[in-house]
Amino acid sequence: MQVYHGIQEFKKLDHAVVTSGTFDGVHLGHQKILNRLNEVALQTQGESVVITFYPHPRSVISSDNQTIKLLSILDEKIELLEQNGVQHLLIIPFTREFSELSSEEFIQKILIETIGTKTLVIGYDHRFGKNREGGFDYLKTNASRYGFSIEEIARRDIDNVGISSSKIRKALLEGNVQSADHLLGRNYSISGLIVKGKQLGRTIGFPTANIQVREVAKLIPTDGVYAVKVHYNDETFGGMLNIGNRPTVDGTYQTIEVNIFDFNREIYGENLSVEFITKVRNEQKFSGLDALKAQIAKDQEVIKDILQSTRI
Repeated sequence: MQVYHGIQEFKKLDHAVVTSGTFDGVHLGHQKILNRLNEVALQTQGESVVITFYPHPRSVISSDNQTIKLLSILDEKIELLEQNGVQHLLIIPFTREFSELSSEEFIQKILIETIGTKTLVIGYDHRFGKNREGGFDYLKTNASRYGFSIEEIARRDIDNVGISSSKIRKALLEGNVQSADHLLGRNYSISGLIVKGKQLGRTIGFPTANIQVREVAKLIPTDGVYAVKVHYNDETFGGMLNIGNRPTVDGTYQTIEVNIFDFNREIYGENLSVEFITKVRNEQKFSGLDALKAQIAKDQEVIKDILQSTRI
């Protein structure tokens, strides 16, 4: 897959089959659109192109100035789109100035002049341009003068999937990772750098790796204890992960700590990723370290049973 960071890098194609959107999470609903995009490209001997935006448009134009929490940061999105067979990915820097582009300007400058669109594939509710003024009806009405055909993914096809990025975010923030995984079509994951913590886990027999997530915009599931799969280099391990403030030891900030099963290596400064399988329990405050240690031992048994059923 060719990746372009801005329209100035893109070389106009002879037969581009195009779709556009934020594609946060590249969930099953997105995959339905991407599958059709690839089918049309194959049928017409064209090349598939996805237009996406960075940062997320809502983080730029939202009135409350809050950064939207993302299911996939940019590197993850690029990898997921490549896995879904996309041939060209155009990442457009989303700015206030770009948000003022009218739908007509977007069509002429991006779709026609930059990409050379011959077929546009969009979801039934897709909107574009300033104030989301452009849509399928507008495109259909003006198709003859644009020189490209338009295919809309039918409403029934999208609605039947019943998936949205917002629904997945809500599930993760409620700790319902199994539901989120089902809607994504894969296990939700986070990755980051291993940093030194207070090393309390070592003193009670459960050493942990503290994960520092690379981007603050990445959505972290709600506090609690989770069964996870851990990926380090080319190896996969089982693990139990805790997200929270460590109330038993009067912690004052959120940490993400994973106890990796059958693992005894120094990996500070290295990267790893974890896939969420299920939430085991909420974080809670215990009477002391002995009670905490006893509960962690129970958690480990439960999680090993869960992971055994998933063959990890």
